[in-house]
Amino acid sequence: MSDSHPSHLAHQFDHVEQQRQASTMGIWLFLITEIMFFGGLFTGYIVYRTMYPEAWTAGSHELDIALGGFNTAVLIFSSLTMALAVHAAQVSNRRNQVLFIAATMILGLVFLGVKVVEYSAKFEHHLIPGPNFHFPGDIGTHVQLFFSFYFTMTGMHAVHMIIGEGIMLWLLINAAKGRYHKDYYNPVEVVGLYWHFVDIVWIFLFPLLYLIGRH
Repeated sequence: MSDSHPSHLAHQFDHVEQQRQASTMGIWLFLITEIMFFGGLFTGYIVYRTMYPEAWTAGSHELDIALGGFNTAVLIFSSLTMALAVHAAQVSNRRNQVLFIAATMILGLVFLGVKVVEYSAKFEHHLIPGPNFHFPGDIGTHVQLFFSFYFTMTGMHAVHMIIGEGIMLWLLINAAKGRYHKDYYNPVEVVGLYWHFVDIVWIFLFPLLYLIGRH
């Protein structure tokens, strides 16, 4: 392979900058479709919250605000470690790349572990939408609707987190091999954009689901 066509340059591109611009545009187009997807869920949420404010408040108070707040802090910190991983790649620091990518993965797993604990508590208290759902009072049916949104929105967010963990593992393996450096760090940057997007979605989910009617 000649110096004019480095190994990290795909054959369909003339130069590295063209490849970087194409991949960056690609991830932004993908994130736009993700915004549209979550936007539909948020729109439905707003409509039904407006229709049934009392039920939404009652359902929200069944959520564990301490665990939700902890997970929010975890994801904010994971965005920091992801940004540090991108910087490490930009300055050709392989050791810090591996360290910060691994830290981001660990924080993501902590988040998912907390969600498992939260979901388990909802099973125990019969707050899973379906035939076994139980909530006292006349607003029980509408509270069940709240939990339908809760599990759909947080569940889809968790799926994105799991996908992110898989991509991050691939990134970690390549970083350990020294494939990312100051001349080629775009994969780390692109994965970072995806991870930041997932974190931002949670920043919206936390107050909308956990903080309703709390003073």
